[in-house]
Amino acid sequence: MDIVRIILAIILPPLGVFLQVGLTLHFWLNILLTLLGYIPGIVHAIWIIARR
Repeated sequence: MDIVRIILAIILPPLGVFLQVGLTLHFWLNILLTLLGYIPGIVHAIWIIARR
């Protein structure tokens, strides 16, 4: 299941984070990072998925 989340995190980073942690601070932080730059959003999303 983590492989699916990582693929979703590359396509749409907030979706991957949402599937992993739900509507928490990490989700909102990832939306902010994705809006500021797509690559930081991807890095944060993969880090959240790999950490848990």
